[in-house]
Amino acid sequence: MPAERDSLRFYVDESALGIGRTLVAARKDVIHVGHDLSKHVCPPGVPDTVWIPEIARRGLVVIARDQKIRSRPAELLALREAGLRVFWIAGKRDMNTWEWLTRLVRNWDEIERIVSRRPEGPWFYAINERTVTEIRLPS
Repeated sequence: MPAERDSLRFYVDESALGIGRTLVAARKDVIHVGHDLSKHVCPPGVPDTVWIPEIARRGLVVIARDQKIRSRPAELLALREAGLRVFWIAGKRDMNTWEWLTRLVRNWDEIERIVSRRPEGPWFYAINERTVTEIRLPS
C-alpha cells in the first residue's frame, strides 16, 4: 500500500527502519527515513537534529527504537523546540523485527488514542509489551 502525502501521520526513524518498511507496506499513513516522500529532508544517515524539526513541522508522530533521543542534549533541545511527539518501542533485550512489530501492533489502539488526545508536543511515550507509558522529558 503506497503512502499518500495527504494522509501521512507517522514517521519511523532509522533506528526502527525494518519496522518502518513493514508498516509502509501495510499502511498509507506511514513513511520512514529514506522513503520517497521523505528522502529529500530525511535521507539515511541524516543527524537527528536535522530531521527532528522537519518531521515535527510536518505534524508527523515519530516511531523509534533510539531512546537516547531524549537524553542527548542537542537532540533533546531539538525535540523540545520542535514540539516532537515520539513513541519509543521499549525493551531491554534485542528482538527481531517481527517481535518489535508485534509489540507495536498490540498497542496500536492506545497509540491512536494518545495521538488523538495529545495533538501538541513535545512528548515521549514508551511502548512496552502490553502498555504505553509516558516518560517525562528531562529538563
